[in-house]
Amino acid sequence: MLNEDLYKKALGTFASGVTVVTAYDSEGKVTGLTASAFSALSMDPALVLVCPNYSSDTYPILSKAKRFAINILSAEQTDVAFAFAKKGEAKEAAISGLNINCSSLENPVIEGAVTVIECQLWREYEGGDHAILVGEVESIKIDDEQTPMVYCQGKMAAWQGSN
Repeated sequence: MLNEDLYKKALGTFASGVTVVTAYDSEGKVTGLTASAFSALSMDPALVLVCPNYSSDTYPILSKAKRFAINILSAEQTDVAFAFAKKGEAKEAAISGLNINCSSLENPVIEGAVTVIECQLWREYEGGDHAILVGEVESIKIDDEQTPMVYCQGKMAAWQGSN
């Protein structure tokens, strides 16, 4: 049997961007989750995937909503990342003060994100204790003025690329 701590440590050495996947619930309230499990999948059609834990309070909403936005956070948005990482009422309270707007495609989008990728749910697959949600990309907005946030070895920091 694989050592779970070793597995988590190994995966933690892979630097990734930090995203918040957002959707509206059936009552029209914003919900979402902080996720580093995000990836490009296909160019034709344009597909991306996100992998929420089945135990997440947001997973059933994402699956039922059939549309969502992937907000790639800027280096200044650690408060946003931590707010959406909370659960239940604590999350509701933490995100209530954030600047979130409804897009023309009727997705909640986070103001100040580096990139927002809006998707329609294309397929859903099982992936162990996580769902694999494949989204067909409908819209992309990029703010070239923002610096992306990266996550590695349990820390969030600004991307230090050469521009």
